[in-house]
Amino acid sequence: MKALADLIFTSDFFYSIFRVATPLLFASMGAVVSDVAGVPNIALEGMMLIAAFAGMYFSYLFGSAWAGLAFAILFAVLAAGVLAFFTLYYKTNIILGGIAINSLASGGTIFFLYLVAHDKGTSVALTSKVLPNINIPIIEQIPIIGPAISGHNVLTYLSILAVVFTYLLLKKTSLGYHIRAVGEKKEAADSVGISVMKTQAAALLISGVMSGLGGAFMSMGYVSWFSRDMVSGRGWIALAAEAMGQRGAIGTAATSLLFGVADALSNAVATLGWPSDLVKTIPYCATLIGLAVFSIRACRKMKRA
Repeated sequence: MKALADLIFTSDFFYSIFRVATPLLFASMGAVVSDVAGVPNIALEGMMLIAAFAGMYFSYLFGSAWAGLAFAILFAVLAAGVLAFFTLYYKTNIILGGIAINSLASGGTIFFLYLVAHDKGTSVALTSKVLPNINIPIIEQIPIIGPAISGHNVLTYLSILAVVFTYLLLKKTSLGYHIRAVGEKKEAADSVGISVMKTQAAALLISGVMSGLGGAFMSMGYVSWFSRDMVSGRGWIALAAEAMGQRGAIGTAATSLLFGVADALSNAVATLGWPSDLVKTIPYCATLIGLAVFSIRACRKMKRA
């Protein structure tokens, strides 16, 4: 236990929390926006995977990490647009639509990986680019705090801004008011001239942008390559964080950071020689425990009501 404590109470451990929580923050903010609009986006996993592949490939193709980021966002938004088109215009069940996007992303990325790299596992044959890290002046010189906060990938800092953006969007803008109105009572919103379809489509597209940023981090920040199903359930964990955060940006961000702690803990204990199969289950066990606690609290509130 002392060895574990020595690993946890370090700047490196707190640095790793922000690092592993970055894709969760992006995806969970996308989940908040779409769910508040009444169109829960369970395709976050697939959109992140598509973005991760697009970011890797186009950064290699154009020799620019920023080009890779732009295409990662573009393809995630296109996936969100496809989901919006079929679920809002053709009234396809959004859950089935989300499952279709996830399945398409899982198989499609491997198909295209084989086409461009002749590999079905990883993109090691392609030299992809990595987005830069940012050192924060003055703060980086502060002992303990500096190494934990400074030196992160640029997308890690953008993920924090994404939380602020989501909060302000939903609470302080006309689009946010429309999103909340449509999600709460779309018939009433429609009666006062709010376009339900356009508002929900906008929410899904914003969710796509967030997913694109999270996916881009996976292949151009977290690591510098693409691998099969590399998102590894983070889209689903983001949905759990959004549910536990009760569709609020701040609560969801806090829950995402808690899941980030669990993920960072699994990485830390792996260095102590614990069985790898056991270590890999820590983030998912934390998700199950969190959902169980959330469900118990929700049931108690219903009984009191």
